[in-house]
Amino acid sequence: MAKKGQEKNTKNKAKHSRLIAQKKNKKKQEAELRKERLKAIVKKANQEKSN
Repeated sequence: MAKKGQEKNTKNKAKHSRLIAQKKNKKKQEAELRKERLKAIVKKANQEKSN
């Protein structure tokens, strides 16, 4: 017997994919920002050490 009503998970699938993509992008962006901050801290520490 075929299911009655809406097909399963067709509307939510696109929304879910979009939200998961946003989550991944946010995590990636935060990782990049963290790397940049760490590089800046290391650079500053090396400058102070050389002075």
